[in-house]
Amino acid sequence: MAIDARQVKELREKTGVGIMECKQALNDTGGDMEEAVKLLRKKGLSAAAKKAGRITAEGAVGSYIHAGGKIGVLIEVNCETDFVGQNDEFQALVKDLAMHIAAAEPRFVSREEVTEDILKEEREIYREQALASGKPEKVVEKIVDGKMNKFFEESCLLDQPYVKETSTTVGQMIAGMIAKIGENISVRRFVRFRLGEGLEKRQDNLAAEVEEQLKGK
Repeated sequence: MAIDARQVKELREKTGVGIMECKQALNDTGGDMEEAVKLLRKKGLSAAAKKAGRITAEGAVGSYIHAGGKIGVLIEVNCETDFVGQNDEFQALVKDLAMHIAAAEPRFVSREEVTEDILKEEREIYREQALASGKPEKVVEKIVDGKMNKFFEESCLLDQPYVKETSTTVGQMIAGMIAKIGENISVRRFVRFRLGEGLEKRQDNLAAEVEEQLKGK
């Protein structure tokens, strides 16, 4: 089957992979776009896994401000060399990740960051919910495992569906960039600010304290 330029362009836009790699993937899959995407992602994950142990001490700190100054994100993304850290594609990746965080509100970078206390608390909640709904004991753990996977998808940046292309995760998107650039890339940390976040709670506490003081008079 002849592969035309339009197909190659479409696949490149979907995956961010180079022209020749896209053309080869389409040839290997008989022009099937979905299978070609899957093939390139598998290759990207494999390439990323091989580079995972490399030290990433360069990179960039990026920022994003949204909603008229109501939401802001700071993020540090690392790579192996200063050359890549200053690269336009890498800088665009940092910006896209900051925008994603503003929209998706992850709590952690990865599953490894979730503390044992939080994991234990979440599992206990899901277990109690399953038991309360009358589910038999033998299926409760499977239900809990499924809910924990959902928790990771919602809370961990690398597990979240990427907002610009929800058919892939942020981790898979980064893996594709690793394969394309040829260097290891890692998200080290981020912080998300929302204007006034936590102030309402403090005001409620203050109101309660004033009420208690008035009662004591």
